[in-house]
Amino acid sequence: MPSIANSSESQASQGPLSHTPQTLLRVVALTVVFTAAAVIEARQLTYLSGPEVWVHLRTGTWILENHAVPSNGIFSQYPDLSWRDSSWGFDLLLGIAYRLLGLRAVPIAAMLLKVALAVAAFRLARAGGSGFWESAVLSAVAQYVIDGLQPLAGLCSIAFLAIELTILIRSRRDGNARSLSWLPPLFLLWANLHAQFLLGLAVLVLFTMLDFVELKLRSLGVNWISAHLLPPDRARVGGVVLLSFAATLANPYTYHLFPIAAKTAYSSAAFKYFSEMFALSFRRPQDYVLMLLVMAAFLSLGRLRSLKLFELALLLGGTAVAFRIQRDDWLAALPAIAVFSSGISWLSQPAESTALRSRPAIRAWAAALSSAVILAGIFLLPGREGLMQSASKNLPIKACDYVRAHPLRGPMFNAFSFGSFLTWYLPEYPVVVDTRVELYGNQRVADYFETISGNRRIEDAPVLARAGTLLLEKESGLALALTTFPVLEQRYRQVYGDDVAVVFVSLPTPVPGK
Repeated sequence: MPSIANSSESQASQGPLSHTPQTLLRVVALTVVFTAAAVIEARQLTYLSGPEVWVHLRTGTWILENHAVPSNGIFSQYPDLSWRDSSWGFDLLLGIAYRLLGLRAVPIAAMLLKVALAVAAFRLARAGGSGFWESAVLSAVAQYVIDGLQPLAGLCSIAFLAIELTILIRSRRDGNARSLSWLPPLFLLWANLHAQFLLGLAVLVLFTMLDFVELKLRSLGVNWISAHLLPPDRARVGGVVLLSFAATLANPYTYHLFPIAAKTAYSSAAFKYFSEMFALSFRRPQDYVLMLLVMAAFLSLGRLRSLKLFELALLLGGTAVAFRIQRDDWLAALPAIAVFSSGISWLSQPAESTALRSRPAIRAWAAALSSAVILAGIFLLPGREGLMQSASKNLPIKACDYVRAHPLRGPMFNAFSFGSFLTWYLPEYPVVVDTRVELYGNQRVADYFETISGNRRIEDAPVLARAGTLLLEKESGLALALTTFPVLEQRYRQVYGDDVAVVFVSLPTPVPGK
């Protein structure tokens, strides 16, 4: 016995040395998986050139200046409308970062959130039971599928859902409800950062209900329910659910946040006019990868000899939403990773070395190298002028400079894709519309798109009829109409144009007989 013990101790002490190549390979793999999306963002500056982040930046600076949260339609031509900022915490953090880092705050925030998403997806796969390499691949797949359609603040919800699913899957796997105690503080942060915390609450309610159903069915002798999932402490689960709901009320708007969050995340106007809210068209490679991932998850469930009600309902619900709304493809990707990981044991895979699986050195080195890569990416970001030059490829920076240099008569009628940017860059001209659909309401948004698409006469569109200045996309239908129809050419004159935007001013209406 002593010789065996000494031999085991000797192997344990030599383990790190004997597995150095594997350890190094794993560290490099984790570093690539955790930082690739962030490095790509640092080079492409996707969110800086997008139409959405600017109103968050403007609102965050407004909160810092006024020491209050918004309650009305600031920055818009409808200041009397009620508006509650469902992502006020995210806006505040972004505003603080802007004061400290300048315009670099936007790409840095995007980089850090993408790293958080990569780590959360990896931990979710590991919690489900998949091996190291499977988890690394699944994390990379999740980033590939999810990337491209999410607003910057929406990345918070994706990372939070991955963390929530990790906690729930581990609780079911271990039959221990103590880990659920992390959910109330998670929802406290989530409810103050992004509107889609409501989806997280829905998942928690689904978990609680189906866990109770499984427990009841097993007590009745139903043998096709997963028997290896030990029932958690019922009292603790109920307490966690109540505390999680209570935590979401700890925000400046209390219970008023719930309907506002629902309107922010989903509205009938968004489903009609915004392409990211359409059903999957399978015109992107990511759509096919998502479909394969979901199919693999269903296959892994089908290979099991017993039924997991929560995992099945989670995958079905997430797939239904994701295939209906492109923007929410993460609602299928993350559950698919959790389900596939929990059923991946049917694959023929060699057992991992315990030392390799749990070695703290791998995590420490991966964290250190990932941090170094991210810091290098941040250091190499261009200055304000370079960032603005990059953003000017899609945003009307030059047109705004012209308007500011030649004060034009207001109010302004702006393109929807420019509205968020104008709230930050040209605040002296309140916008007629921006990405805050919940502020304007479905009817105003519908009226706006009917107007800009040419389906309404100018006289029937008050926001256009009273506008003194029009800032439009160069290739928009309205801009083309203003330069080709003689009747409209007599009412509007183009005073500026570039590759991105055109500026028109309204001309005085001629008086009959003069």
